[in-house]
Amino acid sequence: MKQILFVLLIAMAAFSCKHTAPTTTSKTVKVGTGAPTVNFVSAAEKAEGWALLFDGKTTDQWRGYGKTGFPKGWVIDDNAIQCIGSGKGEAGQGGDIITKEKYKNFELTLEWKISEGGNSGIFYLAQEIAGEPIWKSAPEMQVLDNAKHPDAKLGVDGNRQAGSLYDLIPAKPQNAKPAGQWNTVKIMVYKGTVVHYQNGVQVLEYHLWTDDWKKMCANSKFKDFNYFVDTAPEGFIGLQDHGDDVWYRNIKIRKL
Repeated sequence: MKQILFVLLIAMAAFSCKHTAPTTTSKTVKVGTGAPTVNFVSAAEKAEGWALLFDGKTTDQWRGYGKTGFPKGWVIDDNAIQCIGSGKGEAGQGGDIITKEKYKNFELTLEWKISEGGNSGIFYLAQEIAGEPIWKSAPEMQVLDNAKHPDAKLGVDGNRQAGSLYDLIPAKPQNAKPAGQWNTVKIMVYKGTVVHYQNGVQVLEYHLWTDDWKKMCANSKFKDFNYFVDTAPEGFIGLQDHGDDVWYRNIKIRKL
């Protein structure tokens, strides 16, 4: 009798286990990364007129200053355009690069990251003048490691530090991030009014062709460069090879 009871208990236990509701367990679900976070224009940005000047893969919209092709010394690295440092200052090894298209009234946004002790710059309204460097015709937003590069202490009142209109107007407040970190900038150009933004803050404003502009140029290194004093209303966007490693990404432009 005990043996029969034991067998019945085993059978009942087996039946119960078979019909117990399954335990709910959490599962790891792979979620897609969605839209890229760099070198990407959203649908809303497209509707506002924004376009990429660099897609993270090709340099089709750029060429060397005074050249027909894209120069050696610049490469694509980790979704950014990188100038490979030569240690030769402005002599560089690839030279400056410019957009293939000229721009008149626009907003330009991008991110930059500089190497320790590095120097570079963002040019706009640049002209291509045979035998002359780009800086003699184009205003420049300075790109610099303020902590290590000597230029940060030269000039007047910090007008050679990051975000400044190089050698003319200092960026205030001075809010550039240290070497190796990404900085965001925006440059707005509209009928002679120019505004620099750095890391989300407006740091300067000026007005081309005015008496104040001419007076400012007359007291600077640009006083004898007519192409600079009489800055053209339309020109190329340029990135400077100053012999140091520098990276640019998220380069976008909107015509106004």
